[in-house]
Amino acid sequence: MSLKYTAIRAMFEALWLSRLPQLIRTLSASRGVIFTLHRVLPDEPEDFSPNAILQVTPDFLDYVIERVRELGLDIVTLDEALERLAAAEPTRQFIVLTFDDAYKDNLQYALPILRRHEAPFTLYVPTALVDGVGELWWQAIEDIIARQDAIALSSDGQTDYVDTRTTAQKNAAYDTLYWQMRKMPEPERVTLVRSFAASYGYDLDKQCRDLIMDWQELRLFAGEPLCTIGAHTVHHYELAKLPLEQARNEIAQSADILTAQFGQRPAHFSYPLGGPLSAGHREYALAKELGFRSAVTTKPGGLYAHHASTPHALPRVSLNGYFQSRRYVDVFTTGAIFSVMGKLTG
Repeated sequence: MSLKYTAIRAMFEALWLSRLPQLIRTLSASRGVIFTLHRVLPDEPEDFSPNAILQVTPDFLDYVIERVRELGLDIVTLDEALERLAAAEPTRQFIVLTFDDAYKDNLQYALPILRRHEAPFTLYVPTALVDGVGELWWQAIEDIIARQDAIALSSDGQTDYVDTRTTAQKNAAYDTLYWQMRKMPEPERVTLVRSFAASYGYDLDKQCRDLIMDWQELRLFAGEPLCTIGAHTVHHYELAKLPLEQARNEIAQSADILTAQFGQRPAHFSYPLGGPLSAGHREYALAKELGFRSAVTTKPGGLYAHHASTPHALPRVSLNGYFQSRRYVDVFTTGAIFSVMGKLTG
């Protein structure tokens, strides 16, 4: 675990031991928190699993829902959350559950838990991934590095061969390649990940079909009355890296496709990756222009009354796979703590 996450864990421990989260929730003006989830899997991650940050166990999700209600918080839809933010007087504090990317494991492991607890939730869908033609490039490079003892890394016309025998070497190689791709224009990143995958016999399309629900599965998932379907672009590109018209089309076409599939236009949107490098004021304006009622980022923070006037830049709190300790759930539900963290890191 990196020094950053070690420091966060130490802070969570201190907060839990101090019993401060309950006091902060009582005194804070924060009205609620939107949780970000991706994958729900029962398996213990391997030693080299940089994307384990994106997965929680079914048991942890089950406990989160139970604990949230024990703390006196409501689990509400995004529509109700927006209504509560706009209310003149604060109501009971609330939690919103959101899932990004439409992973198959959400259908297999998350949905039964959500049904049992009658907990409403939103699923943000990148439509090309459901078509089976997108690239889950962050997972692909992990999978490739995991099975190689060395990889070739190319940059500025130079190719270096990097040892990846040990877990530390694999993590270093992953970080290098991940951030190389994050800093590239999207067309160059797509070319690089396709070339990298081909070099090691990795089938990106099969990976997409294996990990993401197809339309038949998604219809089953979306048929659950507790489910709200939201848009998440077509290709899961970082919108801030795209020309204006392409960014607009990525958002608009995803809504059009979901409307055609389900007969109802999605009212809510999630920016892929969602941090400051991926979405900013231009993207927020696009989501508003295209008629979405809300749009969520991955910037950490709680929800306050003022967010009623900026519903296209809503913060969320990640239910982070590195922090699946029951005693941290009280911290996760305290929006004010993450608002401070967001200001410190933003």
